[in-house]
Amino acid sequence: MRLTAELINHSLSYLNPLKERELDLRGHRIPAIENLGVAGAQDSIDLTDNDIQLLGNFPLSPRLQTLLLAHNRISAIQQSLPAAIPRLRNLVLTSNNLSELSDLEILGQFPLLTHLSLLGNPVTKKENYRYWVLWHCANVRFLDFQKVKLVERQKAKELFGSHETPTELASTIMGAKSNTFDIHAANGAGAPSSKMSRLITTDKENKKLKQMIKNASSMDEILRLEKALNEGRLPPGLVLDDDEEEEEEDDEDDAEDEKMQE
Repeated sequence: MRLTAELINHSLSYLNPLKERELDLRGHRIPAIENLGVAGAQDSIDLTDNDIQLLGNFPLSPRLQTLLLAHNRISAIQQSLPAAIPRLRNLVLTSNNLSELSDLEILGQFPLLTHLSLLGNPVTKKENYRYWVLWHCANVRFLDFQKVKLVERQKAKELFGSHETPTELASTIMGAKSNTFDIHAANGAGAPSSKMSRLITTDKENKKLKQMIKNASSMDEILRLEKALNEGRLPPGLVLDDDEEEEEEDDEDDAEDEKMQE
């Protein structure tokens, strides 16, 4: 079920035991976060037990402090999320699909985050997982429902150094990015349509398409790319014009010349 404006308007919004205004969106099998602008100001949003794969696409929500997202399929966190939710304090991501330590770096950009749960994610089985999270999240006081100890922060600093001069171990971890996120699954779609399967693209177009997805600043941009591909057409900006092709060929020739000179 899509997270439509109608669903949001018909969902329960109430004062929870902490006297927070909370929006209840549990258990609707929602595949993607969208249309939350119509929800108005909320202190807490409960999206537990859905099918969300990308944590992102939030409107500017300066009042929002708590996000409950246990039992989803989240495998990626949008890089712009901290700017959209600057006052986030409590984040529950229990039982999701986050798999790489480097995928958690973005959590360090929530300046007020104090309570974080990642239990049940594959990433928690990684070596030095807890130290890595504490190295990035200076203000987290409870991680996976366990109080953070000073000795843990000291150990994290020993392992990873400072953010200005990270250790070799920290640099290695930062270079291991997850490739598990699927733009089709993020929109609740299944396999690509038959039109997309018949779409033939060149190696250069494939390379540029990957770059366009990587540089996408919002979920809407990713979905527009997906829609064009599913309709059997190349997205705007993907087709290389003659000048671009010539420039790329020149770059390839220069690179080949440099390699031969070496």
